[in-house]
Amino acid sequence: MNSNQWDAIWIDSAIATLESGGVSYGLIERGAMGIKDGKIVWVGDMQDLPSAPELLATNVFSHRGCITPGLIDCHTHLVYGGNRSNEFEMRLQGATYEDIARAGGGIRATVNATRAASEEILFQQSFKRAAALLAGGVTTIEIKSGYGLDLETELKILRVAKRLEKTLPITVVKTFLGAHTVPVEYQNRADDYIEFICEEMLPRIAEQRLAEIVDVFCETIGFNLAQTERVFKAAQKYGFGIKCHAEQLTDSGSAALAAQYQALSVDHLEFLSAASVHAIAKTKTVAVLLPGAFYFLREKQLPPIAKLRECGVPMGTTGQSCRARRRPRVRALLI
Repeated sequence: MNSNQWDAIWIDSAIATLESGGVSYGLIERGAMGIKDGKIVWVGDMQDLPSAPELLATNVFSHRGCITPGLIDCHTHLVYGGNRSNEFEMRLQGATYEDIARAGGGIRATVNATRAASEEILFQQSFKRAAALLAGGVTTIEIKSGYGLDLETELKILRVAKRLEKTLPITVVKTFLGAHTVPVEYQNRADDYIEFICEEMLPRIAEQRLAEIVDVFCETIGFNLAQTERVFKAAQKYGFGIKCHAEQLTDSGSAALAAQYQALSVDHLEFLSAASVHAIAKTKTVAVLLPGAFYFLREKQLPPIAKLRECGVPMGTTGQSCRARRRPRVRALLI
């Protein structure tokens, strides 16, 4: 073997492979990793190196920490204006997520702040959040819109997400979540708002190629099954992938519905029924759990993790709260 055939080699590192003989989360306790032209070309145990490190690479780095694959945060609402710190105090006093939402807080409070913020301000704020995720090892993030609920603000959010990918060395998967809740201008006219999403918003977003996925919040404070399915059908018409905020507060059956439409994932799932678990298990849909949101919202019912495992449903998770406040500490499996 020619000397210096690699650009760099990292040695003396614990390397998390996430796969070892079919067992997840494999670990090489004293490993090495060779780099050539910005790509990993060799990973293995130090004792299996074909030659001495200094003969293999121009640069040798001894790293006595742990090297992991790039992390994926598969559920963030990273682009938004304002904050809702006052609502945490309300939760401490016993108010539920639904109580706060019906009182004009929650999503609607953030919608007002996001509509008022300029695109540049949203970018600057979101840049800091995305950079913090990158520093924590995240190399791919999904960014959802959903804090505009009108055409111009939703486009603004998605443009910011697209700009983040161009500015930072991070992959951004952009998701249109116009069906996040009913905006005040469509109060008591949810069907009209769904029609606006399907007939006006989706065509514009598709035309401008601002998103790859469409998401819906199917819930008592969001949209019902019929409205959710209408968005799914329109999304497929324009070639979008599908996701769903499902069974977070009640058992609506939305996870099973999303699976019927080959959803990439169904997220939250605290109230997921056994019947819906079996329905998801027949598809490739991933169950995404959000422990950060669970604890931040002070929920009490856990997702049926044991049942999901029993039925072989692939699971992903994210360390994020529902609005990307904290750096993630938990791996996500896929987007």
